[in-house]
Parts: sequence; structure tokens; C-alpha cells
Amino acid sequence: MIKNEYGPTLPISEQIHKEKYRSEGETFHEAMTRVAEALKDDEPHFNQFRNILYNQRFLPAGRVQSAMGAPRTVTPYNCFVSRTIDDSMEGIMDAAKEAARTMQLGGGIGYDFSTLRPHGALIKSLDSRSSGPLSFMAIFDSVCHTIASAGHRRGAQMGVLRVDHPDIEKFIRAKNNSTELTGFNISVGVTDAFMEAVKTNGQFDLVFEDRVYSTVNARALWDDILRSTWDWAEPGILFIDRINRKNNLHYCEEIVATNPCGEQPLPPYGACLLGSFNLTKYVVPGSGSGNSRYVFNMNSLKTDIPFVVRAMDNVVDRATYPLPEQEKQAKDTRRMGLGVTGVANAIEALGHAYGTKTFIQVLEDIMTTIRDVCYETSVQLSKEKGAFPLFRPEYLNSEFASTLPTRIRLSIQEHGIRNSHLLSVAPTGTISLSADNVSSGIEPVFSHFYDRTIQTFDGPKVERVSDYGYHEFGVKGMTADELSVFDHVRVLNVASKYVDSACSKTCNVGDDVTWEQFKQVYMAAYEGGSSGCTTFRASGKRYGILNASTSEDIVDEKPEEKDNFIDEGGACYFDPTTGLRKCE
Repeated sequence: MIKNEYGPTLPISEQIHKEKYRSEGETFHEAMTRVAEALKDDEPHFNQFRNILYNQRFLPAGRVQSAMGAPRTVTPYNCFVSRTIDDSMEGIMDAAKEAARTMQLGGGIGYDFSTLRPHGALIKSLDSRSSGPLSFMAIFDSVCHTIASAGHRRGAQMGVLRVDHPDIEKFIRAKNNSTELTGFNISVGVTDAFMEAVKTNGQFDLVFEDRVYSTVNARALWDDILRSTWDWAEPGILFIDRINRKNNLHYCEEIVATNPCGEQPLPPYGACLLGSFNLTKYVVPGSGSGNSRYVFNMNSLKTDIPFVVRAMDNVVDRATYPLPEQEKQAKDTRRMGLGVTGVANAIEALGHAYGTKTFIQVLEDIMTTIRDVCYETSVQLSKEKGAFPLFRPEYLNSEFASTLPTRIRLSIQEHGIRNSHLLSVAPTGTISLSADNVSSGIEPVFSHFYDRTIQTFDGPKVERVSDYGYHEFGVKGMTADELSVFDHVRVLNVASKYVDSACSKTCNVGDDVTWEQFKQVYMAAYEGGSSGCTTFRASGKRYGILNASTSEDIVDEKPEEKDNFIDEGGACYFDPTTGLRKCE
């Protein structure tokens, strides 16, 4: 049954929210009141936004919850990208210093290391040879491990190298053991030219500053990249040319890197706010059984969105920034990344199994609504408060903006728009857990109950957790490992259509997937329009932070409920009072 309580009800959720997002001695309600007060336009806006936060219909990113209105000096921004790293010792150390400040105030940061000359390249001024990007990444890795961000979490980093960099073969193997660059996620910036060469089995030049260092077979290099991912879950893939074509600010910036989780492609000194609509809170009892047992309240979602966009826009002007360059970037663009969480729980409660045609249809309806109302609200804010400073008519020529409904495009043309970007899908791991463990982002349910390793300031801590859909809706949907990897990719591609930034998603690869099928996953993501792709193979050489448990004492189950996992092809429910199971 759906519970009416406000705030987290699971002990682990209460613990997480208290430790990570509240000031000393605050209750959940006091913390949400603090955030709403800090971001209000007026009293009616305050009252409505506070109600949204109380009910956890919208989950601001953890940085927003912990920073806004709080006495501590931290940034509400989760996501940053470093300055362009100059190919000099001074440039590298300046970038490391700025990264340290960013992580100290709570931000994660991404870097493009493609500007650094390859290993063995001549340094004329010193009459010596370069040690290459990987050696300098170790400096940033040490900084990350040294700094505890805002005293609450360790720093997070993304390292990117273009696929045409001469050191790309060294880069893709940089994390093929557990002892090096552990403070980094790493991704390859893959170009359209490279993908075309892969398709045609052509040759591909590795270049730095217009000098061709070597020529390789594109398909062989592609296989090397994916073989590392097959074993080690890294590197991720960023389709960097598509990212730039899609970018609403294509006319004034080039994107070369992303935040640590990949959902925010950003320019140098770029910053972005995050927050997610908790779709489970819009699922309400229907009129009957089966597919009408629960329905989705789209009107409630439409009502909430303008209050959320208005509040998050106010963060830009009321935030603390680690660096003045980041503040200028943020205020010039007014970026935000609003997304979704609880997708699997919510849509499965409506009777649609993850990745199926009907699941996709519902997801598209929800994402279309969020996109359109967010953009309409930002236009309204532009009328009231002005467009973002870098707005130009060319804004409407981006690959994403060209997909907006005609009425919205005409409105932007006439009135401008307040925010350059509005939409993103983050992984939402911790904030989803703080909301009684709703399914994260657009991910399927990991397991109906599992052990979760939580990184705390005092070190890792293992907690046992049960799935929100299992307890609250009586739904046992297909788990991440039970699904086909192509179901994962299908959901990723569809969600990517409706966001102006990117989607963070892990596509789980089962043991039945062959090497040739694995390669098809990445090609499906590329051909399907995603900005990137990340996979995880349970039988690979890297462990995840979530581990399914078979212990029967984790949740309060009736004997009849044991092993009641989903039947192939549909969503299942159980009656908490009788223990009887029903599948659609």
C-alpha cells in the first residue's frame, strides 16, 4: 500500500538523510523548510515547494539539500568540469589546485586530458620527453583521495581522453587493476569519424597538434576499448560529437568532458544543478485490479514542475561557488539538470514490465511532459526575469532544440529562455535511497532486497535494503540482471531523446551475452541516439557497490512470498495481507 507519511520511513533512509543532508540537530521537516525558505520567490511559492519537498515528490540533489540555507560553506552544485588543462607543468598544477578547491566544497569534477602531449613527446624547452597524460592523472587522483568533500564524502572525478589521442591505448587499460586511478571514472571521447571507421573497418590516425603519431585499425582499437569494458566495466564511452551537436549552446562553447557520472556534459568551468522528480509519488490507487490497480497522476506532475524549476533557478543566484570562473559560467548559462527517479518502481506498478513496448510508451509520455513543462516554465521565467545572458537566436538550431514542439520554439524565439539547459537523468543512488529506496534514476530494480555498501567518512558500511516497489506497491519487477542488456539500452535511448544534456545509466550484461552481442550493445546506443554508454558485467573482474542477498531475514516476508520474483514478460503483485501473488 502507498504510505502517506512525509519523509523517509526506512531506518537506513532516515540515517542516510540525517548524515548527508541535514545540519546538526535538524529533523527532515526542518531541513526541507530550510531549503524551501532559501529558494522561495514568495510565500505561495514557498508553501507549495515545501509541500513538494515534504512529500519527496521532488528530490533535489544532495548538494542542494545540504547547502541551501545551511550554516556550512558548501556548494549546491554536484557537477563541474575543469578548466582547459594547459600543456605545461604550471597549467597542470593550476588545474589540480582548482580541482582541490572544487572537491573541498562538495563538487565532483571532470577533466579532458586530451590537451596533454603523449608519452615520449619532445619538450623542447627542457630538452626532455613527456611522461604523458596518465602520469599527470595520478596527481589529480592523489588530490581526490586527500580531500574529503565538505567533510561528508570523498571527491569524485571523471577523466576523458579523445579516441584520436596517441596515448589512447594506454588510457583504456589504465584501470585494469584495482590499485591505480581509483578516484577516477574514465571515459573515451569517441568521434563520429572514428565510429564510421569502425563500421567500414578503416584505418584511423592518432594525432596530437596536427602530427600523426600512428595509424591504427579502427575496429581493432574499438575491440580493445570494449574488451577492457567487458572485463573491468571501464572505460565508458562518450559520443562527443553528438554531445556537441545536441548542445543548446553549440554556438558559443565546445564540450570536451562530463561530470563524474556522465549525465552532465559541460564546457570548461561548467557547472550544473541536479534534481529528480520521484515518479513513485505520482502513482495513486486506481479503480480496480490489474493495470488499473494504480494510475499515474500526470496532472499532479504538471502542477509541481513550475514550482521546482522556479526554485532551482534561484539556486544559481544564491549559491556558493568554489571558483569565480564557475560562478560566471553558471550565471551566464543558468544550467540545471532536472530528471527522474523511481522510474522502474512507478511504471511497473502500473502493470508494465521494464523495457517492454508499453513501459517505453509510458516513459515517453512522462518524459515528454517533463520536457515541455520545464521549457514552458523557463520561457515564463524569461518574461519575468530575463533570458540567460548567453542566449542567442542560434539556440534554436541545436539538435535538441529542433525537436521541441513548435509552440515552445516560437515562444523561445519571441521571449528567450531563462535556462540554457533544463534536463538530465542522474544516477540518483543516494537520494533515491533516502526516499525509502525507490529504484534509481531510469535503472531497473537491482534486487528486491540486497546488501548495499555505503561510503561514509569513516569508511565503507554495509546495510541491508529492500526495494520500494516490493514493499509499497507489492510489485516484483524484473531485476537488472534478469533483463536483456538490450532492454537496458532501449530505455537509455528513449530517455536520451527527451533530455538536453545526457543520461547516466548502467546497462547490465548477463552471462548469456556473447562477445559479439556485447559489441552490438554499444553500436545500438550509438545508432539509437544516446550520448554515451556504460556497461557492467557481473562475471567481470570488478565488483559493484550493490550485492544481491539471498538471506531470508532481510525483509519481513511470509513463507508464501519467498522467491516470488517476476514471471517472464510481466509485472507481478503480492497482497501483503494474504501473501497471494498475481501477475499481469
